[in-house]
Amino acid sequence: MKNELDSKFLLRVFDKIRQHGEKENEQYKLLGITAYTDHDGYTLFIEDVHVKLRFGFHNKYHFDYESNSHLEGFEKKLKKIEKEY
Repeated sequence: MKNELDSKFLLRVFDKIRQHGEKENEQYKLLGITAYTDHDGYTLFIEDVHVKLRFGFHNKYHFDYESNSHLEGFEKKLKKIEKEY
């Protein structure tokens, strides 16, 4: 994810969070990661306490984070979810 986000990876992880995570209102939580969509379902949001990822149409995405270590930790959590669930 450092240079370019793999959209298929992200969609798989999002689906696993929805399948195996705890639902709170319209959000799903798994291993410290929260996943949800906007009202029309076209934009996905995946976040933890330090990183927010917005992923939408045409595989466009935006990360919001303060340090590279936060982004690396976020990436590790996503890979763990993909591997373990």
